[in-house]
This record gives sequence, structure tokens and C-alpha cells, in this order.
Amino acid sequence: MKNKFYKLVLIVFLAFSFNMNAQEDVTTKSNIQTYTPSKLLDKGQWDVKFFNNLYTETKGRYNGVKSKKARETYFTSTLEVFTGVTDNNRINVGLLLEYRSNAINGEKATSVFGFNNDANSRNGLSSFAPAIKWQPIESVGNFSIQSAFHIPLSSEESDANGVFLDQTAYTFQNRFFYDYTFDSGDWQLFTELNTEYNFGDEDSFANKTVVLAPGIFMSYFPTDKSTLLGFVQHYQRFGDFTQDFTSLGFGGKYQLNNTLNLEVLYSKFVRGSDTGLGQSFNIGLRALF
Repeated sequence: MKNKFYKLVLIVFLAFSFNMNAQEDVTTKSNIQTYTPSKLLDKGQWDVKFFNNLYTETKGRYNGVKSKKARETYFTSTLEVFTGVTDNNRINVGLLLEYRSNAINGEKATSVFGFNNDANSRNGLSSFAPAIKWQPIESVGNFSIQSAFHIPLSSEESDANGVFLDQTAYTFQNRFFYDYTFDSGDWQLFTELNTEYNFGDEDSFANKTVVLAPGIFMSYFPTDKSTLLGFVQHYQRFGDFTQDFTSLGFGGKYQLNNTLNLEVLYSKFVRGSDTGLGQSFNIGLRALF
């Protein structure tokens, strides 16, 4: 399964690579500043993002008690593909795919890259989601909403060894994006509110829960092709199972060429309830053509 997923990613990026030379002749303005998550695509334009998140924890806070624990590591690869479909550039459609590799019981953080299925590890394609991104207010081009319906592909959240893969409840997700660029052009504020409603499987820990997750990102552009940023995010789950955590992070983006952008982020979970308190390492490639 993992080979098929990464072959799919390779095929997608090879496909857009043939467009690079032509695109570089046409596009002169930096994509880093222009194409924030709030910005929608023109009709016929494509946005492909391959994002990888490695989260690892050796501490947690449960029932009000913070304590050490055996290392657990969760690696998620997400492929997002969107394209513009309307002449007024107010609707994009897309597909999201998630592949996960997880390890528990003190395994090294890098063990997830072995993509094993054994007593301490588990991996597989865990979900897919058809999605639509739309601009609700025509006069406010820097405000958009992304709606997605996540469909689980695994029938069991945890296997017989207790290794968790992903939730088996369905998720209806709405993400609200807004950005503001200051007059100098060197600073940009980006805000996000992620909302989720999880349902459909009584055996899932996430069933009948609602998630609210706001985030604030402040970016500085030392050049038109590079970005330094800092951010704070909060995650709050309500319903049959409650959970919350807050993370702080920093990172950067660099435009490799007029088609391809590189993104690197780091975050640390500084507080939480009924959750692990770890850190995440993220790297992503984004192609616009």
C-alpha cells in the first residue's frame, strides 16, 4: 500500500514538472506572497501539495497529571490536489489523501520511516476526502472556506497490539482562511479556524465530537521568494470525548522556482489536557501551475 501511495505522489509531481519551463516564462510575481491558503486558483490552474508531519512524544497530561511515557511517534503524509473550475475564480475542487505510519512502546522516532506492521508499528492509507474551496464574499478575495468530507479507509482504529492508525469516524471539516498584508509588504498576518464534526462509528474515540482549532501565523518576507514565520495554534475537542492542547512554532518557506515552493515548520505542544505533549517536524512541497 505504501509503495502505491508514494508512486502516486511521484507521478503527480512528474506531471507538473513538464510545465515548469513554460510557467517560469509567464509568471514573474512570487507565489510565496500571492498564494496564501486564502487565495483561490484561476480556472484551469492546479495546486498540488505534498506535506509530511512527524509528531513524537515522551510526555503527556491525562486526568490532570503530567508524566513521562514511552515514546510514541505518528507520521502523516498528506497529498492535496486542487484546481480552479469557475470563470470568476470563486470555486476550487480537490481531493485529499492521508497515509500514516505510527510506532509505540518506546520505538525510535525514525522507526516510522520503516513503514512496518508489527507488534509496535502500523502503517497504511488511512483516509481520503473530496473537497471544495470557495470564496463566500466576492469583494473579499482574501477570505475563503475549505470544506471536506473525510472518509476513513481502516475498519479498526487500533490493532490487536494496541497500535493506533487513525480514527474510524467520518469527519465533516470546514476551514476558514483569512490573511492581511501590511502596507509595507514585508509582513503578513494569516488566521485560520478549523472546525470538525465527527460521526458515524460508535466504536471510534472521535464519534459524536466537535473540534474547534484556531491558529494565528505572522510572516516576514526578507525577500520576495522567502518567508520566516511564527505561529500559535489551539485545538479543542468537545462531546463524548474531550481533549485540548496548545502549540507554538516557527518555520519558513522558500520559492525554489516559479512552480515549486518548499516549506519547513517546527512546533512544540506547550500545554494540554488528556493528550500527549510532544513536538512536530514538518516539511512540504507545493506546486502551482
